[in-house]
Amino acid sequence: MLRNNVELDLKTKLIEGEMSQTEIADKLGVTVSYVNKITRGREHMVNRTFVAMMEQLGYDVRLVYEKRDET
Repeated sequence: MLRNNVELDLKTKLIEGEMSQTEIADKLGVTVSYVNKITRGREHMVNRTFVAMMEQLGYDVRLVYEKRDET
């Protein structure tokens, strides 16, 4: 099982970073529509097969977000 709500986490990080979907799309070179699909959960960021394999091995998947030092 994927323990994170990746879509909600992304929305939260966008707000915390004071960045809009348009701004991040421009920086990544993707469309705003694509970013919106991710934040709405219509585009899967984590491969379902990977999660299923880890579950069969007896693991849950949890992503950890660590802020980089910008030094």
